[in-house]
Amino acid sequence: MNQLIKVENLQYIYNENMANEFIALHDLNLTIHEGEFVAIIGTNGSGKSTLAKHFNALLLPTSGSCIIDGIETNSSDKLWAIRQKVGMVFQNPDNQIVATLVEEDIAFGPENLGVPSDEIKSRVDNALRAVGMEEYRKHAPHLLSGGQKQRVAIAGALAMQTKCLVLDEPTAMLDPQGRLEVLETVKNLHKRLGITIVYITHFMEEAVEADRVIVMKNGSVLDDGAPRAIFTQVKKLKELGLDVPLAAQVAYQLRKTGIKLPADIITDEELVVALCQSF
Repeated sequence: MNQLIKVENLQYIYNENMANEFIALHDLNLTIHEGEFVAIIGTNGSGKSTLAKHFNALLLPTSGSCIIDGIETNSSDKLWAIRQKVGMVFQNPDNQIVATLVEEDIAFGPENLGVPSDEIKSRVDNALRAVGMEEYRKHAPHLLSGGQKQRVAIAGALAMQTKCLVLDEPTAMLDPQGRLEVLETVKNLHKRLGITIVYITHFMEEAVEADRVIVMKNGSVLDDGAPRAIFTQVKKLKELGLDVPLAAQVAYQLRKTGIKLPADIITDEELVVALCQSF
């Protein structure tokens, strides 16, 4: 698989050479391949968002390198090329909405790139269809629900024909219905269109949906593996101050009482099946 994101010995320092200097990322090495769905988890201050902002050159390395599809992010003349390849969706969708109509908001990025009008219309149509928002194209974004606004933000990235979608805690401000809408949209984009997903979250039930989970602590990668390998380490994650999926937590507690359950339970369905078989 093609290496879409490659981070080598990445260090990032906030307020370098000042009294309040803070090293947010420490000699970090990481590779994300095209077509992967990667979740990044960690406590506040672990460096998740700082790392994400390097992926489309919102931040540039203090030292080391961040390479996006073969382009180093510190190549100032390639900034737009990098941001076309990697689209960002942030926690608060209101901060990304710039137009008074949904379709105009989605068209904003391609228009700024000078894409021809017919091509923009096609991109907007395809993006709306991809996120299930066709019927809202003439709506005012500020009248939409939180989940719908995030889907519009995602559509805006798709209209730029992004190869990778980086979502920085996109459901943190949403209600359960909005969270479900956004997660299902992201899963569909990955499955149907093959878009590379980097999904930062503190909801572990969302992280379980990824192909791969990266655990960060103090600006470094502490662990990296399949969700089952990560979330069955209940005690370790709890000691780090992280949650685990509820099913993994319940199974862990039940095993401590002597109930024999498989050691790799991480979903509700697996827990239900195991309990039925046990009893």
